[in-house]
Amino acid sequence: MKIVGVTACTTGIAHTYMAQEALEKECAKRGFEVKIETQGGMGIDNELTEEEIADADAVILAIAIGIEGEERFEEKQDQGKVITLDPSNVIKNVKDVVDQLVNL
Repeated sequence: MKIVGVTACTTGIAHTYMAQEALEKECAKRGFEVKIETQGGMGIDNELTEEEIADADAVILAIAIGIEGEERFEEKQDQGKVITLDPSNVIKNVKDVVDQLVNL
């Protein structure tokens, strides 16, 4: 399974990167391909390409603020393949979040 996503919190520091790490670790445990773009205090890191988004089975937007380039995910949203949650929910319940992504 291929999962992509974006993490972004209101301050752009802790929760952005904690949510990224939690998702990457849980997906690695399950043998899934994962790439998480961060939009934090340091700007955009690990930016997703259009191809990576198109090839993904599911998208997680762990965001507490508006993000740059959200329109990139419109086609996946139309397909029902996007979950949007607060980064703190991802950190606290990453197993459940990844289960939701699997079941999309």
